[in-house]
Amino acid sequence: MKEKSRPPKKKKKTIIIVAVICVIAIVVVFNLLAQREKSISVTVEKVNRDDLTSVISASGEVKPKKNVNISAHIPGRIIKIGVEEGQRVNEGDFLLKLDSTQYEANANRDEAVIRTFKAELIKAEAILNRDKRFYERQKNLFEEELISREQLESAQAQYDISIAQNDAIMFQIKQAEASLQSSMDNLEKTVYNAPIEGIITSLRVEEGEIALVGTMNNPGTVLMTIADLSVMEVEVEVDETDVVSVELGHPAEVRVDAFPGRSISGKVTEVGSSALQRITAAEESKDFKVVITLIDPPENLKPGLSASADIITAEKEGVLAIPISALVLKDIEEEDKTSNEQEGVFLVKEERALFVTVEKGIMGELMIEIISGLEEGQEVVVGPYNALRVLKDDTLLKYEVKEETD
Repeated sequence: MKEKSRPPKKKKKTIIIVAVICVIAIVVVFNLLAQREKSISVTVEKVNRDDLTSVISASGEVKPKKNVNISAHIPGRIIKIGVEEGQRVNEGDFLLKLDSTQYEANANRDEAVIRTFKAELIKAEAILNRDKRFYERQKNLFEEELISREQLESAQAQYDISIAQNDAIMFQIKQAEASLQSSMDNLEKTVYNAPIEGIITSLRVEEGEIALVGTMNNPGTVLMTIADLSVMEVEVEVDETDVVSVELGHPAEVRVDAFPGRSISGKVTEVGSSALQRITAAEESKDFKVVITLIDPPENLKPGLSASADIITAEKEGVLAIPISALVLKDIEEEDKTSNEQEGVFLVKEERALFVTVEKGIMGELMIEIISGLEEGQEVVVGPYNALRVLKDDTLLKYEVKEETD
């Protein structure tokens, strides 16, 4: 039989050479790729001028400027109520009356006591005048050496006793008059009249109920609440980190949940000087009360409605500004080998990152003013956040400049 033909040796050697060349080429390519410097993909924006408005947001509720709680000053049964909730009242209008029987009786008793003491005073004054004349006669007789010193001293003692008895009755009259004044004051407190002009926003009692007086640990009965709705306010709670920027007169825009899509103008009229007290002692951020007086509020705005406010603390036009996201904190090593944390941005210089510290100004919603450290037209890295975390000086950047949108 005829033997099968074998491939020529020359062809086999060519295949081996080509394979070796391919392997070498792959190794060279991988080495070149490994030696190539890695770049980080980032987003870049130019430093431009912008109009900024610094705003502090807070929430709270609507309250009238004048709000008076009518509380019980004395205990008693409510026998008559002359108003209804929602009714408008003028200053001095009748509100309600407590049972005054006991307080009238106390006043009548004190008046009778005063009359009794005054009658006793007339008697005591007569005795005093008699003893005074007797003492003066005894004194003249003693000077003429017609009576002994003992008789003179006896007359003087009787006169002094009469003076003391007369003074005691006068003191008792004053005490009774003070008691009568207190009884009359309590009697007047059985009738409640409106202290201000306003609306009865809350009527919490009914005829026949017992009004109780408050003590240190037990608040008294709040009979009703009168509010002057002509001037309305919004009390909001501002965080301790923001309240230092709030000043009297700052404008504000208020939104009330009950009036969606409507904004009410106002201005700051009160800034709390101490933090609000919390029921719990948990360690948390402190809040301060800020009062915003509303300008031309809706007529049907009611106390107690939930509201939120944007307080404008500063406004500037045409200032250098960058996105807030561009700011980073970086540890800078000092000469004494200590680490100092500084705030700045990563500037783009010849396609590489360069950290520069900046001085900040006011902060807008998304932008922040730069007072020093940057110039208009420079490019800064604004994101993404993961890239900013690992970015270092002289890092090669792969980026596109974000175009401005009108």
